[in-house]
Amino acid sequence: MAPLPLLLLLLLLGLLPPRPALRPEQLRVLTVATEPTEGYERFLRSARRFNYTVQTLGLGQRWRGGDVAHTVGGGQKVRWLKEALGGLRGDPHLVLLFVDSYDVIFAGGPQELLAKFEAGGARVLFSAEAFCWPDGGLAGAYPPPAAGGKAFLNSGGFMGFAPDIWRLVERWRFRDDDDDQLFYTRLYLDPQLREELGMALDHHSRIFQNLNGAIDEVVLKFEPGRVRVRNVAYDSLPVIIHGNGPTKLHLNYLGNYVPGGWNEGGCDDCDVDLRPLDGVPDEELPWVLVGVFVEQPTPFLSRFLQRLLTLRYPRARLGLFLHNREVIHEPHIAALWPQLRSCFASARLVGPEEALEPAAARDMGMELCRRDPHCEHYLSLDADVVLTHNDTLRALLTQNRRVLAPLLSRPGRLWSNFWGALSPDGFYARSPDYVDIVQGRRRAVWNVPHVAGAYLVGGGALRGPFGAGRVFAPPPPDPDLALCQRAREQGLFLHVTNRQDFGRLLHPGGFNASLRHPDVAQLPHNPLDWEEQYLHENYSRIFEENLIQEPCPDVFLFPLFSELFAHHILEEALGYGRWSSDHHEGGAEAVALGSLGLEPSWLGALRQFLPPIARRLFPGYHCKGRAVLSAVVRYRPSPPARPRTDPPLPPPATISLSVGLGPARGGGWLFPRYGCRASAPGPGWALLHPGRLTHRTETEPPRGDVRYSLLTLLDP
Repeated sequence: MAPLPLLLLLLLLGLLPPRPALRPEQLRVLTVATEPTEGYERFLRSARRFNYTVQTLGLGQRWRGGDVAHTVGGGQKVRWLKEALGGLRGDPHLVLLFVDSYDVIFAGGPQELLAKFEAGGARVLFSAEAFCWPDGGLAGAYPPPAAGGKAFLNSGGFMGFAPDIWRLVERWRFRDDDDDQLFYTRLYLDPQLREELGMALDHHSRIFQNLNGAIDEVVLKFEPGRVRVRNVAYDSLPVIIHGNGPTKLHLNYLGNYVPGGWNEGGCDDCDVDLRPLDGVPDEELPWVLVGVFVEQPTPFLSRFLQRLLTLRYPRARLGLFLHNREVIHEPHIAALWPQLRSCFASARLVGPEEALEPAAARDMGMELCRRDPHCEHYLSLDADVVLTHNDTLRALLTQNRRVLAPLLSRPGRLWSNFWGALSPDGFYARSPDYVDIVQGRRRAVWNVPHVAGAYLVGGGALRGPFGAGRVFAPPPPDPDLALCQRAREQGLFLHVTNRQDFGRLLHPGGFNASLRHPDVAQLPHNPLDWEEQYLHENYSRIFEENLIQEPCPDVFLFPLFSELFAHHILEEALGYGRWSSDHHEGGAEAVALGSLGLEPSWLGALRQFLPPIARRLFPGYHCKGRAVLSAVVRYRPSPPARPRTDPPLPPPATISLSVGLGPARGGGWLFPRYGCRASAPGPGWALLHPGRLTHRTETEPPRGDVRYSLLTLLDP
């Protein structure tokens, strides 16, 4: 039997002290990146967060390693690593860590990394995954992993002592577009070399977590002050997270939380990237082109256009591009276009006569900014966006992201302008924290796979990833899908922020184009916008102040709806034009709301806004909002001659409500039982009194001109 080597004998006898633990200063991190993409910047942020010093190979150089996102390649990384190790290869105390950068983040520090490496006993450790790639025929040559675990080598992350790493890379004699993972795989599968160099795989993700094929194994572990990625299959806390294969989007999701990315309280160390605008002179603020798109019949469009005039941003630094595809909206835009044109430094309108498809119109707007050397940002807004925060543009610019959307959602629903995740076929999937983000329980800036409706694009993105060809081109069925797909393919991050409340989204359903003013029927679909436009500005003060008048006993006059509501209802009736005298005394004529298609919306408004007032005026009475008559009534000063026949009595009702639709012009109602009169209410004001059992009325004709009101007999 050959004698044992002296060093081994001394170790066995315990006569040599144990090797001292590896220290962070013994670690050198190397990566490869040819362009400073957002993935690379995120990688560096996570490295700074944990005090890693990173040496980047290839920055600014041409990539000749092939299309590694879709096929084999990557040999150029091995060549660059071989060249970089020339002066380091002889240091036995130096530990080298090589990782990809575009799809990698750190989740732990150097001390933890080195301790786990040393505990494993390997001198060269590669990350492991569940797929044998790129040559599946080599799967049978792999030694089985001890105690289960991932069996196959992945070259996106490995570490080892410098002399041992050198003995691997010095064997590289191949082309730049040959496959680096296949090269390392063949070296690992050489039993003699594997034993000589102490090569091993990180089977249980103690250090390296490859996400491809392991999404279901990975969860977020929330701890006080920090968040860690945990592999529940092996009960490990990996130090390096690699979004390899089709899992880059999942890495983006994890990057929202792990240190170095965005987390629940905001950004760990990214506030250095903010772009403060406070105190910046107006003439030095970024020049922004606002692109507005009216691509479908949209409720409350006039209010949308008016909000453009209230954006708090220097008008000399704003341009406007407006595309309207809908003929029905031409009058709304024409009414406000003179103001818009005068309020923006430049303005261009493209109407339906140009027959532009939505994708082509969006490309046109983006191209206008791209071609203008002064245009630094492009803000795209769809007409169904309701921006209630007048400083939205400043807030987005401050965050300094290449693509950033303000979070908007439909009130009371989970429908929003972003997706938290993608399904395997590239469409919507709900991320675990989607509901918390939409409802504002977690606030930050979030890296997401899809945004729509409203987003700010920086000039660097416009002239970089979006700089060639059509951005919104098919085949995706929706222009925003095309935009986001291109961004993902180009490695351009999409972000959404809910750090502030920016507004909401309209529900475009229920738009009745047959009406002159479709907005009046929108209460079931967009109640907040309906209230803002049609509820009287003093409605809420009714319950706090003495705004209710009582001209006769139990006859009450109060503000209920806006003058615009009165104007729109009256125009609908006048446009209909077919008046009837049924159930109306004194020669009054009426158009039933049912004939206008407005009765459901009107009764819905009464059920919502009238009961609180009715309960206050008539304690114990509960207004059910059922009507036996709802009509626009026309009262003439001199009723036209008719045959002398008594009109039928109006249907019995518990209470009667009359809302003024135009100037009172005199006239009103007489209450014979009480010997008093109530003047006709002005536009939007309501006259409420009990039904004819106690408050039988007589109509007092107006003086000099026709008077209109909206009469409803409630709760038979």
